Formats: sequence, structure tokens, C-alpha cells
Amino acid sequence: MASVDRIIRILIVDDHPMMREGLRSTLERERDMKVVGEASDGSDAVARFRDLRPSVTLIDLQMAPVDGLQAIVDIHGEFPDAPLIVLTTYPGDARVARALQSGAMSYLLKTSSSEEIVRTVRGAADGKKVLATEILQDVTAHQGLESLTHRELLVLQMVAQGFTNRAIGDVLRVSEDTIKTRMKSILAKLGANDRAHAVTIAIRRGFLDPQ
Repeated sequence: MASVDRIIRILIVDDHPMMREGLRSTLERERDMKVVGEASDGSDAVARFRDLRPSVTLIDLQMAPVDGLQAIVDIHGEFPDAPLIVLTTYPGDARVARALQSGAMSYLLKTSSSEEIVRTVRGAADGKKVLATEILQDVTAHQGLESLTHRELLVLQMVAQGFTNRAIGDVLRVSEDTIKTRMKSILAKLGANDRAHAVTIAIRRGFLDPQ
């Protein structure tokens, strides 16, 4: 049984009210946990964090107008020791790496069991990092692979929007041949067969956000 000498104060950040309600219900069944606040987007999350100074924050990534990743950057910038747990629908090694590099401590999927979420919250309060099993497997599988450069990401984002190589070159003010060269590099790094396949892989791995 968990000790009640310490109450873990939790902030829930998610743009779906039912998700927040479900998490609150799950967490407050634990004698050592109390949900002290909720936020529905990244900007609100930063303001609520400043006011509440929670022990642990559970935060989704896909929110508007300010997403969870920006909230993590902003909160971590002001409070470097803040235990921030990503709880999201989307896996992907590149997405995970961005979140961890931005200041997240742990990364869970919304398919995680209640027990895993509770265990991760307790761990975060004690400074322990946790990656969901599926996330850890994905990160391990892609470990050591060359990442996409900033310019390659720009090209791939425009490919996903339907731009041709010539149109991308016009926007970026480089030659069509330069874009073709970058596309070859992108295909090789992602192990993709063609442009459409590259976009699919990039979304799955988290280089691009789902549309």
C-alpha cells in the first residue's frame, strides 16, 4: 500500500474533457495522489503550472493552439526539475526523442493500463524515468540511424503537402536538382521506396505530425 506521508499533486493537460475526467478518476483512487488542476492546451498548461507548482504533470502532445511539446519546452525552461510525463496517442522514435530532449521525463501511450500510469506518476515524483514498453522497443529499433536534417524536414513537410520538386525548389530558392538530391537522402535515411512511402514512415516515426 502506498504511503500517505506525501501527497503527489498532479496537473493533467489534455484537450479532451473525457480524457481528463478519466485520468482524474483513475489517479484520485490512489490515497497518495491528488489532481490539483487541469489544462486544455499548452499555453493554459504553462499558466496553470506556474500557479499550482504540481509534483507531476501529465501532458498530451497534440493540442491547439499551443501543443504539448511547446508547453514542455516552456515549463522546462522555467522549472528544469519539473517531472513532466507525456501521455499521448502517438508513438514514434523521433517524436519521443524530441519530447525527451525538450524536457519530458517519461513517455506513455494512452493505451497504457491504469496501473502503468499510476506507477509512472509515482516514479516521476521520485525522479525515475519511464518509457512505455512499445516506445522503448521502437526507440531501440531505430537507435543509431541517421536523423533527418532541418532542410530535409522542410522538404518532406512540403512533399506531404503535395508540392512537386520544382515547386519546393522555388519556395526554398534552390534548384530542382538540389531538391532531388535531398529527396534521395531522405529516402535512403528512412528506407523508403518513394515519396509517399517516405511521408508515411516520417509520420509513423514522428518526424512529421499526423494531419
